[in-house]
Amino acid sequence: QVQLVESGGGLVQPGGSLRLSCAGSGFTLDYYAIGWFRQAPGKEREGVSCISKRGGSTYYADSVKGRFTISADNAKNTVYLQMNSLKPEDTAVYYCAADRALGPDSCPAKYNYWGQGTQVTVSS
Repeated sequence: QVQLVESGGGLVQPGGSLRLSCAGSGFTLDYYAIGWFRQAPGKEREGVSCISKRGGSTYYADSVKGRFTISADNAKNTVYLQMNSLKPEDTAVYYCAADRALGPDSCPAKYNYWGQGTQVTVSS
């Protein structure tokens, strides 16, 4: 069964960094794309980044481009989101999601599998 577990969230000051992890099981990154999403209190869920199957391509929301980096460790079946230069507006629950993808360079329009989320709080 496909399972995703996020970790690495916490409290950090503005300008600081965190690395989130998304550990997957029941699937292989050879066939699945992974997306990172976030949801702040009272706001809609927002797409942050995604990585296509086999790490062929990466994509970022304009709000995080240049600050966040998504990467994959295929041997560990784990995807990471390195977050630098964090801002208070980055505060949210961060979720990773997975779905099967046939195309080598695209991310899914929909994700069928979701992790439980990890809290990121950026505050002085």
